[in-house]
Amino acid sequence: MVLKSFGGSTPAVDVRHGDLQVRLALNRAEIEEAQALRYRIFYEDLAATPSPEVAAAKRDFDSFDDYCDHLVVLDHGGGTPRVVATYRVMRRAAAAARGRYYSDDEYDVSCLLALDGEILELGRSCIDPAHRSGVVMQLLWRGIGEYVLSTDIKVMFGCASLHGTDPREHALPLSYLYHHHLAPLPLRPRALAARYVDMNLMPADRIPLAEARKALPPLIKGYLRLGGFIGDGAVVDADFGTTDVCVVVKTDLVTGRYYRHYARGHEEKAGAGPAAI
Repeated sequence: MVLKSFGGSTPAVDVRHGDLQVRLALNRAEIEEAQALRYRIFYEDLAATPSPEVAAAKRDFDSFDDYCDHLVVLDHGGGTPRVVATYRVMRRAAAAARGRYYSDDEYDVSCLLALDGEILELGRSCIDPAHRSGVVMQLLWRGIGEYVLSTDIKVMFGCASLHGTDPREHALPLSYLYHHHLAPLPLRPRALAARYVDMNLMPADRIPLAEARKALPPLIKGYLRLGGFIGDGAVVDADFGTTDVCVVVKTDLVTGRYYRHYARGHEEKAGAGPAAI
């Protein structure tokens, strides 16, 4: 069974580097393989708490999966391709059909919904430990870039996590994000009142910047390199054992070599098949 993108026409995503390829999952089996990878990372490695159904299946799944596109990195080395990294993404039409975005459980994103143009929620990102190289992470970013260009996304957003449920243990990175990367008001989701955790835990003049940046998880660093902003307030997710922040990336503000690389690859691919890194 070949899947169709729920948000409309299927985005053009196909980037290769050696034995590795990033594209959208094409069938249910590939989605389930991505869910199995998510289970191993979130529940076995990071000790999140699964529901009985998730534990029995040994796959991380929820009611949003059927409404999302699933970006996968496949390793073609050794014969049968294997899913070694994944990201799931959800557009406006899919969120409307589902009834809400996943992030709505933690953040008020109404400011983003009020924007003109297509918006994209990013989530459930993970990479197999044996493939946590710069190449695989770059492939994921390239895949997102292809998706953005193909569907004319104006804004990307989603929850990103720091491991652990005591925000005080993350006072340095949370305060750094608050003082240096807070989103402008028109793009600033706010944590729901019942779950709001103040990120301003240290005064700006007491933050050692190099140390604070080093304390950030790689995924959040990646968003910031793309020109990303942070919403107001953190949220503790007890089930996943994390402290979450909301990241927002306005694609016309994306800076640096990442977006130029996406655009160049997109133009080259028009006449040359799948772009290479």
